[in-house]
Amino acid sequence: MALPGGSGQCLAGRLLALLFLSSLDSVQGGKLLVVPMDGSHWISMKVVVEELGRKGHQVVVVIPERDITVVEMMSRASVWLLRLDFTLEFPRPLMPNMVLIGGINCGVKNSLPVELEEFVNSSGEHGFVVFTLGSIISEMPLKKINQFAEALGKIPQKVIWRLTGPTPGNLSANIKLMKWLPQNDLLAHPKARVFMTHGGTHGLYEGICNGVPMVMLPLFGDQTDNVQRVASRGVGVVLSIYDMTSQSLLDALNTVINDKSYKENMMRLSTLHKDRLIEPLDLAVHWTEFVMRHKGAEHLRPAAHDLNWIQYHCLDVIGLLVVIVIAVALVTVKSCVFCFRKCCRRSGKKRKSD
Repeated sequence: MALPGGSGQCLAGRLLALLFLSSLDSVQGGKLLVVPMDGSHWISMKVVVEELGRKGHQVVVVIPERDITVVEMMSRASVWLLRLDFTLEFPRPLMPNMVLIGGINCGVKNSLPVELEEFVNSSGEHGFVVFTLGSIISEMPLKKINQFAEALGKIPQKVIWRLTGPTPGNLSANIKLMKWLPQNDLLAHPKARVFMTHGGTHGLYEGICNGVPMVMLPLFGDQTDNVQRVASRGVGVVLSIYDMTSQSLLDALNTVINDKSYKENMMRLSTLHKDRLIEPLDLAVHWTEFVMRHKGAEHLRPAAHDLNWIQYHCLDVIGLLVVIVIAVALVTVKSCVFCFRKCCRRSGKKRKSD
């Protein structure tokens, strides 16, 4: 079973983990080997693994000696758990073994640490802004950091900023810097006004779950595609982090904060997203146990993964069709030449007889 997430063309790039499953007669005795992926992709996997552990399954996390390719992971999986939801996604065809678990990382909400709770409560009626560019970006140029600090210092809201790089020299009193922040817990707070994000699917779904409009600064990969889909729903504004200025960021923040349509659209999107028959975590656990109960559930695995390169790209079929077309063309040409010669011979005989 593989657990990719993300969107469209970058689906494979968001592979979270691979589960090697075996079970006894009862699924309560299931055994799982989990091969984790680096970075924030482990967040969703961790939620599923912990829930499976609570249900009595034996879970072991292993680090393989060699790298496992995305193609290898995807091709061996009977079920794909996709961190997607059609509330945000555009329509697309799906295989029967693809299960949508978008928002799986939003279910658990904890209380904020005392110091952080005091800071957000001190924001008063203005509320606060959550700002993070994810776990992959560790540092930014100081010039860019100062641009952010200048814009954030001009808004009345308090700002909680995850920053691991150098501290800006123009840091205002309304900004709190943190090496790590409880993102989902902060977004769930009633005083959260805006979420500044790079557009990763974890953050986007946490923003949607908690009804917080966004200012988005995509960095690479599928993030540009992600933020455009969010913007198309009228729940956020997109900026280019490379062309951004302090003034353009300030304008975007003021637009999202003061234009009520962004909050209203986000609350509508959040309501749609959360109106479902079964929670994503329960769905993920069910399908994991389904694979265990049915000894790998090979019937769900597409046969395309077992085809060789020639078969997969239908080169044998294309070759046959090309041969047929060439044969028909040759027969047609030969027939035309034969008929033409026959006609020429008849006309030649008539001239001689005349």
